[in-house]
Amino acid sequence: MSDLANLVDGFAAALTWMNLMWIVLGAILGTFIGILPGLGNPAAVLAILLPLTLRLPPTTGLIMMAGIYHGAKFAGATTAILLNIPTETSSVVLCYDGHELAKQGRAGPAMGMSAISGFIASTLGVIGLTFAAPMAARLAVNFGPPEFAMLMIFGLLLVVSMAGKSPLKGLISMFCGLLVSTIGVDIFTGTERFTFGSVNLYDGVEFLILTLGLFAVGEVLINTGKKIDRDATAFQVPKRLRDYLPTWEDMRRSRLAILLGSIVGFFIGALPGGGSTMASFVSYAVVKNTSRHPEKFGTGVIEGVAGPEAANNSECGGTMIPLLSLGLPGSASTTMMLAALLLYGIQPGPLLFTSHPEIAWPVIASLYLGTVVLLVLNLPLIPMWVQILRVPYWLLYPIILLLAVVGAYSVRASLFDVWLLMGFSVVGFIFRRLGVPAAPMLMAFVLGPEAERTIRQSLMLSNNHLSIFVERPISAAILAVTVAVVLFSAFSRSKQRRKALALG
Repeated sequence: MSDLANLVDGFAAALTWMNLMWIVLGAILGTFIGILPGLGNPAAVLAILLPLTLRLPPTTGLIMMAGIYHGAKFAGATTAILLNIPTETSSVVLCYDGHELAKQGRAGPAMGMSAISGFIASTLGVIGLTFAAPMAARLAVNFGPPEFAMLMIFGLLLVVSMAGKSPLKGLISMFCGLLVSTIGVDIFTGTERFTFGSVNLYDGVEFLILTLGLFAVGEVLINTGKKIDRDATAFQVPKRLRDYLPTWEDMRRSRLAILLGSIVGFFIGALPGGGSTMASFVSYAVVKNTSRHPEKFGTGVIEGVAGPEAANNSECGGTMIPLLSLGLPGSASTTMMLAALLLYGIQPGPLLFTSHPEIAWPVIASLYLGTVVLLVLNLPLIPMWVQILRVPYWLLYPIILLLAVVGAYSVRASLFDVWLLMGFSVVGFIFRRLGVPAAPMLMAFVLGPEAERTIRQSLMLSNNHLSIFVERPISAAILAVTVAVVLFSAFSRSKQRRKALALG
């Protein structure tokens, strides 16, 4: 059966009343939580709502997660443009021109352009996903343990190399994740590792416990000491739908920005470790450098909203390619999707499209539907979303903590898991205070067992000779690319430091 025929079947499954209801609910809940400062990161939103989605059938639960993901992304643009409060790092760049437009009385067109460019770019990104993911999966069928081992290492090191200003902190976070992933019983020898004699750790640490601790509760703890400026919520937002529509001149000026942002976001998203933050910033730089009037950027130009938001949304389609075809998450958000698949007992990778087409294609179809839902549903509700910022945090945060504790306990009906949740919450709090990114730890926890398994299988096949990783062409190519990326990243950072010292 062709990919288009499979996609049609996916739409048939996704367009049932039940699945449509859950994708709409997911978009609303994703926007509701995502619009809150400190909790707007899509990974944190998915972490908070993951226990709810796991109560649903696999297809429905994953479709709902797609709606949550889109809703959280939309929320970041809303607060960045209207209030100059980016609830996620990828929406920071929207403050440059988006909030300037709002101060000029053009908040409506800026929000409309954000939604329209996001809709176009997300659609283009999912179209690319539709054809690229099955193709990548067919190529990856020939992968053996050495190829997958190198792929896992490539993903881990790439995440570390892009983990903000300090690769050392990213490396520390990654090693913490690898350490936690080894807890339990060794699948090769049957011996206990780091269980400290506790039978509760024989099966290892549950992903949901780690996620809720690092992201959901960790975010709450770090934000309880912050004071949010409530005066910002007094910003006047348009009340009529037509006030959100950009002019034809706005659309004409933004055509190239939307196209460039869509391309940049898709390809950066397809790169493991790329992420929406890099996509939005690179897109802004590309659009600015190709503009006839780059000097106007930062003063309130509509292209400065269209380009980054297009990249932020097309990245969603790109980042799903390595997840679905190779089982390799490209961001913290897709790590949540990977974990959900694993918790449902579904192994993403080359065989996903043949062994579980009833899962893969409805999820891809739901990504199309999610963009439509946001465009039709959320844009008229912007005034209501902004009012949510007035919810007292003394009321909101205890509710989130309660949901996290209930979600942790419900995994195995064990109080031990609740204590683990508290421990990882402290780790999440300390990470944020020290500026250590939590995403590498989460990705390492997910990728660690697969990396260990494939490396040990490769060594068994070669009688413990490391040469197996360079003797096979695909494995050697992935290793070469990994080394090249790490060296290039180190060279770029060294060059930036020398430039900073020279200017200083």
